[in-house]
Amino acid sequence: MNSTVKTIMFWAFIVICLVLLFGVVQKSAVMGGKEQEIPFSTFLERVQQGQVNDVTVQSMEVHGHLKGDGKELTGFHTEVPANYPNMYDLLNQAKVQVTIKDAQGNMLWPILIQIGPLVLILGIWFFIMRQMQSGGNKAMSFGKSRARLLSMQQKKVTFKDVAGVDEAKEELKEIIEYLREPQRFQKLGGRIPKGVLLVGPPGTGKTLLARAVAGEANVPFFSISGSDFVEMFVGVGASRVRDLFEQGKKNAPCIIFIDEIDAVGRHRGAGLGGGHDEREQTLNQLLVEMDGFESNDGVILVAATNRPDVLDPALLRPGRFDRRVVVGLPDVRGREEVLRVHVKKVPVAEDVNLNVLARGTPGFSGADLANMVNEAALNAARVNRKQVTMYDLEIAKDKVLMGAERKSMLLTDEEKRVTAYHEAGHALVSVLRDHTDPIHKVTIIPRGMALGVTVYLPGDRHNYTREYLETRLATAYGGRVAEEIFLGQMSTGAGSDIENATDLARRMVCEYGMSRLGPLTFGKKEEQIFLGREIAQHRDFSEETARQIDQEVRRLIDEAYQSAYTLVDTHKDAMHRIANALLERETIDAEEVRLLIEGKELPSVRSSLASPTDQGGGIQQVLKPESGRGGPGFPEGSPSPA
Repeated sequence: MNSTVKTIMFWAFIVICLVLLFGVVQKSAVMGGKEQEIPFSTFLERVQQGQVNDVTVQSMEVHGHLKGDGKELTGFHTEVPANYPNMYDLLNQAKVQVTIKDAQGNMLWPILIQIGPLVLILGIWFFIMRQMQSGGNKAMSFGKSRARLLSMQQKKVTFKDVAGVDEAKEELKEIIEYLREPQRFQKLGGRIPKGVLLVGPPGTGKTLLARAVAGEANVPFFSISGSDFVEMFVGVGASRVRDLFEQGKKNAPCIIFIDEIDAVGRHRGAGLGGGHDEREQTLNQLLVEMDGFESNDGVILVAATNRPDVLDPALLRPGRFDRRVVVGLPDVRGREEVLRVHVKKVPVAEDVNLNVLARGTPGFSGADLANMVNEAALNAARVNRKQVTMYDLEIAKDKVLMGAERKSMLLTDEEKRVTAYHEAGHALVSVLRDHTDPIHKVTIIPRGMALGVTVYLPGDRHNYTREYLETRLATAYGGRVAEEIFLGQMSTGAGSDIENATDLARRMVCEYGMSRLGPLTFGKKEEQIFLGREIAQHRDFSEETARQIDQEVRRLIDEAYQSAYTLVDTHKDAMHRIANALLERETIDAEEVRLLIEGKELPSVRSSLASPTDQGGGIQQVLKPESGRGGPGFPEGSPSPA
């Protein structure tokens, strides 16, 4: 019997039960409502006394109304003995209005009224039992796993669709080879890893890699999110973990993928609920299922997270997650491969140079690149172009990087002038200092939360020198000193620059050992993690050391400020030229900044909408903008603890 017939039968049963319930209620209303039940002898007396107004005879029941004193008639009902003689003669003599109804239509009502409640109770019990025995998200099945089994008929993602993470692909290919040919590994005594943990920043393709594994391996693939284990009912998470691995054993060999495992795998003993909260019970059950008393041969767990620091050590040990695969940000070659994958889905023009785009997008993740290509396609469609050009991709790159232009934001002439000199200060210091990132473009068009933006090209940096960081400090204060020298004022536009510069200087002293205090680390972060965040910093130094730290931070800031002040004050003519060019053109690129500093004339303004920008190669986009006025300040790719 198919599901449609079952559904029809179920709803038909519900309708019958409702009809029966309505009949019971209606009968109760008739029997116990306004009608008064009287004995048959009293009924005969009332008829003889002329107090009966009308009656309705139906089978052995008589319903009627008594005459009143001009008021509402009083209803009554009684039962007549079978084949009682002379009743109709009495009613005629008393001139009572008589109505006779056919009794055959209601013969089943007494029977239905008696058995209706029993049928209704049995139906409800049957429905609840069926729901308890069924799986999925139905009633009373909270302990069932919500893992989704990837169907072979669904569109597959293979390793050809994943680019820029070649090392991760190679390690996962071994898992697939074991599932296909386990004997080749087992005959040498090898044991396949029971778990593989994919670690990396957001947007690098961890989930896409897991989907590619499912597409490559011809084995069942169960997919579930870490948050699907946690419910409002106690014990549900542990029950779902058990059910998930039971399904895996039945379908072994198979792969179980848990996305965002940090939702259930956080360090035990941290956060709310002590040591017996629901999340920790779920984690304990997961630990047992992965490597407990019973083995789960043939069940491989693949998990993904971007917070490996908060995971419980027992979860990361060999025997559970034997292998940790780092899925990092792609390098320039990887970015070009990722772009090549995404541009297959859109028609691109001949002028599109993926190598230039790859070199101009350092620090972009796979998700950022996919979003850039999508924004370029939307921009091309907006102006009715049939192909995506290099210009569209450059516009999309700026939009993803700095945010959309807020052309509707009206700035006064004075605000534009302040912003122009502020950004000119950033640009001048950056160009004239050594050990700096190449500048890409300067704009006073409001983008995102910034009134103006100076954009750099940091390249694929993995290490930072002291000279580079000192240049970053000086560049940050270029905007503030420009306001002081040329405008004779201070504004709130440098607030973000000052905040980020102070934070960087303190890290140089306390974490990187780049000060007169020597190669020491001051301030150990607390090991106790509360909801995934360090809530305090342990102070392991004296008051005298704290005073020296503050002095060193002040010295680094003062030296950077003085360096920026000297450069800006020495090159006032170049500052005026850059600021005036910004007020005239609103956006200038690196080559134009260099020409302005050298005192040369700028080329004519490019007006063609479809002309690509910066196709010549050389200088491309920075990962994150270093803003002057109102912007986010230092890039997120700034030096940070390893």
